[in-house]
Amino acid sequence: MKLISAAEAAEKLGIHITRVQVLIREGRLPAQKVGGSYVINEGDLKLVENRRPGRPPKKTSGKDGKIAVKKKGDKR
Repeated sequence: MKLISAAEAAEKLGIHITRVQVLIREGRLPAQKVGGSYVINEGDLKLVENRRPGRPPKKTSGKDGKIAVKKKGDKR
């Protein structure tokens, strides 16, 4: 079991350290806080390496009250 820092995890995943911290806060990436920093089991990176990139689409409600997913390029 090799422990790595959040910065090392971000580098291995190809994302920003802030995104790693969000994944930890959401409970999607297990981590332990040591002092003021997080340490992550390197094997746990498998849990988030196949995540969908980017933000989820915004949800908007139409006139009928149903929630519609706003797609890229929609002019609503």
